This record gives sequence, C-alpha cells and structure tokens, in this order.
Amino acid sequence: MTTTTRPTSAAELVSAFAGPRGDLADRADLARFLREHGLVNAGAIPITLADFDEALSLRDGIRALLFQAAGRATDEDALARGQRVLDGLRVTVRLDPQEEQGVLAPAVVDEVRRGLARIAGAWAAVALTGEWRGIDL
Repeated sequence: MTTTTRPTSAAELVSAFAGPRGDLADRADLARFLREHGLVNAGAIPITLADFDEALSLRDGIRALLFQAAGRATDEDALARGQRVLDGLRVTVRLDPQEEQGVLAPAVVDEVRRGLARIAGAWAAVALTGEWRGIDL
C-alpha cells in the first residue's frame, strides 16, 4: 500500500500560480488570483502594467524551471526575468511565524508586490524542501 502525501500549502500556491490554472490574461485575472489565494487585502487593487509584467515574469520563470526539471526545453530568458523579479522583492524572516504567513513574509508596502512576495516565500519553501520537483505543469 502506498501513502500519498498532500502537497504543502506553499506547493499548492506555486502550482496554482505557475500551473495551467495560473493563466493570467490581464490585470483583472491577477487581481482575482491574488484575492482568491488570500495574498492581498480585500478591496480594490490598483495593478499597473509594470505590476502585471512582473507577475508574468515571475510566473514564467517558475514555469521555465519546472519545465526544465521535467526534462523539457528551458527558456533561459524566462529564468533570468523571473530571477530579476525575485531579486527585487523584499521578503523578511519572522521569528514567530504565523500560520497563514509562515516564516517568510513580505516586507513591501505595495499590495501587488506583497502578493508577489508571498509567492516568492512559497517558492523559497518548496525550493528548500525539494518539493518543487514534484509540481506538475
């Protein structure tokens, strides 16, 4: 008998963001995604084109690495763009982690970047555990 393990909440978030369900056709889709996953506060979220481009770059970078791990062709440009987004996001470590935020939490004020920083924190968690290798696209 085999035991199946449920993905962590971090892996579920990364999968939802980078997987086929993570299609972001426009800024409204990004706002909806951030709200549905509790990554931003309720209410209006002004999303600039630059915010939207950052979200797409992060998503495409994660996808590129997941494709690479699955033996598929790697988009080096997407990896580089995704890394630039991660380099620009500020994430802090919490001494006393909260259930919903975990150990890594956003250290930015802008609501959209806070949401992206939470995705970055989830990516860090699955990268550290190796769980990212089990995320299917």
